[in-house]
Amino acid sequence: MATASGPSYLLSLGRWHRGFRVAPQSRALAALVPGVSQVDNKSGFLEKRPHRRHPGILKLPCVRLPRALADAAQVVLLEHSVPNVEKQVQALTNYLWSRHLPVEPEELQRRAAHLEKKFLENSDSFQTEEKLREAVLHALRKTTYHWQELSYNEGLSLVYMAARLDGGFAAVSRAFHEIQTQLPEFQPKTLMDFGSGTGSVTWAAHSIWGQSLREYMCVDSSSAMLDLAEKLLKGGSEHGKLYIPGVFFRQFLPVSPKVQFNVVVSAFSLSELPSRADRTEVVQTLWRKTSDFLILVENGTKAGHCLLMEARDLVLKGKEKSPLDPRPGFVFAPCPHELPCPQLTASKPLACSFSQAYHPIPFSWSKKPKEEKFSMVILARGSPEEANRWPRITQPVLKRPRHVHCHLCCPDGQMQHAVLTARRHGRDLYRCARVSSWGDLLPVTTPSELLPSPVEGPPES
Repeated sequence: MATASGPSYLLSLGRWHRGFRVAPQSRALAALVPGVSQVDNKSGFLEKRPHRRHPGILKLPCVRLPRALADAAQVVLLEHSVPNVEKQVQALTNYLWSRHLPVEPEELQRRAAHLEKKFLENSDSFQTEEKLREAVLHALRKTTYHWQELSYNEGLSLVYMAARLDGGFAAVSRAFHEIQTQLPEFQPKTLMDFGSGTGSVTWAAHSIWGQSLREYMCVDSSSAMLDLAEKLLKGGSEHGKLYIPGVFFRQFLPVSPKVQFNVVVSAFSLSELPSRADRTEVVQTLWRKTSDFLILVENGTKAGHCLLMEARDLVLKGKEKSPLDPRPGFVFAPCPHELPCPQLTASKPLACSFSQAYHPIPFSWSKKPKEEKFSMVILARGSPEEANRWPRITQPVLKRPRHVHCHLCCPDGQMQHAVLTARRHGRDLYRCARVSSWGDLLPVTTPSELLPSPVEGPPES
């Protein structure tokens, strides 16, 4: 727990801008100064909204697929005889979730050299170099993750649809909701989806920005996936009319470097690339194609989170390397900073992940509400104004009698376990924290020493 380490601490709400025309947030809320426990809130905090609707609330209610999409998915699966579909769905789901990153050649060579040295030190039984090499290769096979590229033919595409269409839709909807809530005036006209799969990104974008979007570019290397996505848009038929107009399908990224899209998305696709070099090339290309937002989503695992931080750092460090669009990039969400991720630099690294509830497609084996655990990063074009950023709640909020536990990622790049009480931090902040959820922003600007956790005595009322 964090403790106070100075004579006085100022706890204040700040104006929060990110290079876009966002309405100013609230002003000073409370002061943690010796002898002062709460400040008057006559400045109009929350703009007269109840605490449960404070400006940092970003939680999305339980997501449900559009009826047309859910019906089309059921029609398509019924038309095809997929043997043991329920078992295949569970097996693919488990495989995708437990997938690790492919081992880079340099790392493989380092491990081989280490094993060779270890064998030579501990045994003199290797009479020939060939036997030593065989022993090293055998040990590598046993200790190294064997990454394999998935080839999505018609059969595997159907299983993927049954396994991941609804969960992927939920995760991407939550990412889009982040932008819509903070920038309600943003009305994109074009969208590109890299690794579009069954088209969940297109459906999610249409659900939020359908009135403004005029072009959806779906890019996937699998022709079977593209055919399936188009079929879903036609209600499960090969000859129907597209439910969403303006959708185009391609197997390769657009060639022209001058063509940009308001929103570029890669959802669960970076993990399908075989090497860091391939990921670097794709991320750089996607960023060049971005005019407003680049949204990256992966599994809520350490592997998925590491992929996103790798992409995030690549974009931030390469700000000056885009001659056609010199505008720099910055992190729009979820990080309140552009420093190294404190979750990964901790003594016990954790994935920065979020959870979104959703109603699954009502197949016979899947009818109860589920949770999609995912990691995301949203990068934006432009320069954020010099202003405070609100801490992000990175774990479920623990509500206890007269106090609340919040785990926060703070603007100074530090993690903080804050214990808030009404007496120490004021009624307004305490109530805001109590109604907040995992993934929300806590409306307070604070250095890492702020929000000290009480270390002595019982919680205060």
